[in-house]
Amino acid sequence: MLPIPAEELNGSGTLGPYWTFYRAVVAEQLTRWLPDKPSVVLDLSGGRGRWSGQAARAGHRVIELVDFRRTASLASSLAAPLTADPQARLRDAGRVRHVRADDLTFLPDESVDAVVAEERAMSIELMAESAMDDVARVLRPGGRALVCVDSLVLGMAILAEQEQWQHLRQTGEVMLVPWPDGSITRCFSSGQLRELLTGAGLEVEWVRPRTVLSPSTVDHVLGSDARALAWLVRTELDAHPDDDDTVGIHLVASVRKT
Repeated sequence: MLPIPAEELNGSGTLGPYWTFYRAVVAEQLTRWLPDKPSVVLDLSGGRGRWSGQAARAGHRVIELVDFRRTASLASSLAAPLTADPQARLRDAGRVRHVRADDLTFLPDESVDAVVAEERAMSIELMAESAMDDVARVLRPGGRALVCVDSLVLGMAILAEQEQWQHLRQTGEVMLVPWPDGSITRCFSSGQLRELLTGAGLEVEWVRPRTVLSPSTVDHVLGSDARALAWLVRTELDAHPDDDDTVGIHLVASVRKT
């Protein structure tokens, strides 16, 4: 059974409280993850400004790729629903440089301190190995990357919903899952995600589901007390379910270039 109904994955369903919680988890995780001192951050998350703006407000200089080997429809097919904030764009304009490019060839070697690949960037990028090699190349020694991908459990659930039973046992192979809008997503187990990252020569610090709390749990708690959001986020991020790829629609990993 799909962890979140398909119609909810692009925000068209009724799980508003869950997506509010989801975005709060991502924002707090990014706050904890970003470098302590002002740094150069490369954002590969799709060009909608939320995470680059957060990094800029934390004092970092950000290079935001507006089009990283993807189309607009792919960028929005599975992401948590976001709302553009034109005023935030204006406030952050001095620290965020927007670049339209299909790859990272415009960046010299070892030129950035951190890379943020949120919004399932490496699942939408089907040639993820090549993309991660580029990330490793532009990172300075000691630099880190935060990577979000679609989980294998999500991919299997989508295939089951499509009655593609013959593909459900192929979990040891690369799983490419078609969507009704024509987009393709690449889904990962935690082991496959580790292989992707270490194959680029990066040291994995941790891999975990983005969220382990179910939408029904989040809806029940927030329905009882809207002030519980901060508590729910702390509970989620303090759970540390490392390498547990049996729950959650997305996996997230932190890596370092040694």
